[in-house]
Amino acid sequence: MNKDGIEVRIGKSAFYFKLGNILDEKNISKNKLSQDTETDYKVITRYINGDLTRLDINILERLCNYLDCNISDIVELKKSIFK
Repeated sequence: MNKDGIEVRIGKSAFYFKLGNILDEKNISKNKLSQDTETDYKVITRYINGDLTRLDINILERLCNYLDCNISDIVELKKSIFK
């Protein structure tokens, strides 16, 4: 994982999943995050690895509130960066 997070390319754009970086910075385990936010451990892992087909706003809201961050701190879209 790099400083921008896990890159998932979609066409000419890319999503960067940065939840793993936040957890490392705040020294929070996936297990603790899962328990404290009542979010399935496998779902947390998918948000870290970028292994998603859709984003759930309810989950993002819980994560943002718990981690005191914005959605763009967890997942970011960079448009048209590839040719």
